[in-house]
Amino acid sequence: MTRAAIADNTTLIVGTGYVGRRVLKEQHGNAFGLNRSSLGAELPATTFDLDTDAAMPVTLPGSYAVLYTVAPSDKADNDVRLEKLLRLLQPAPQRFVYISTTGVYGDHAGNLVTEDTPPQPKSNRALRRLAAETLLHAWGDEHSVDVVILRVPGIYGPGRLGIERIREGMAIIQESDANPGNRIHVDDLTTCCIAALANDTPVGIYNVGDGDFRSPTWFSNEVARQCRLEAPPTISRADAQNEFSEMRLSFLRESRRIDTRKMRDMLGVIPRYSNPEDGIRASLLS
Repeated sequence: MTRAAIADNTTLIVGTGYVGRRVLKEQHGNAFGLNRSSLGAELPATTFDLDTDAAMPVTLPGSYAVLYTVAPSDKADNDVRLEKLLRLLQPAPQRFVYISTTGVYGDHAGNLVTEDTPPQPKSNRALRRLAAETLLHAWGDEHSVDVVILRVPGIYGPGRLGIERIREGMAIIQESDANPGNRIHVDDLTTCCIAALANDTPVGIYNVGDGDFRSPTWFSNEVARQCRLEAPPTISRADAQNEFSEMRLSFLRESRRIDTRKMRDMLGVIPRYSNPEDGIRASLLS
């Protein structure tokens, strides 16, 4: 079968889900997507499964960039999906933008963390992300590829406000026991991705977020208020040990505030939704 060829100076978006699909649309024909499932004929993309497919489904040009949004597999300690992709990128791109997580910082007791704060991941998912960052830096040095890493907190936006959990009456932590919140609206993250792909953006690591540290409890209550729903019930941190899933407890064990000055000063992105009240309202209207 003849492989499709993508043009020079195209962005190859690997993983066109919640974030990648929006970047693909915003790039106005200057991007091509690879995704596990079909996106339909309306978007320039083809199917590619990093877990099963052995070959790159497109012919790569001499000059291109990569935006990688795929989460690591939970079946290995390292990011085998990223390792596989890097082997298949021939020729190597000029720039590689990787979506990581602020979870790599671990717990800092609510204190502010910058890009210079040494990572101390605790969860397996954060350990895999840090391993992927390390791999990517080494690969970038070996192949002379500009590497930009975006460390991303919780992403919210249309369809991702937790409305169903509120309707189901799922309990949340009482405000007095809640951690600071770190989040970003999907539209602002899309803007960060596009800025990171620009050739004149300095390489390195960028924390991204809206800079508003109101708690996840506040966020759920604000969603409920704007949706005119009953506020979710609250429980203490002690009671949560018996009621929350291990995943929810892992987030509860880590507390930090993410410094985003570098995002604003060097990446050049001022969040449109620095006030999540506005981001929630816009998400409900979309």
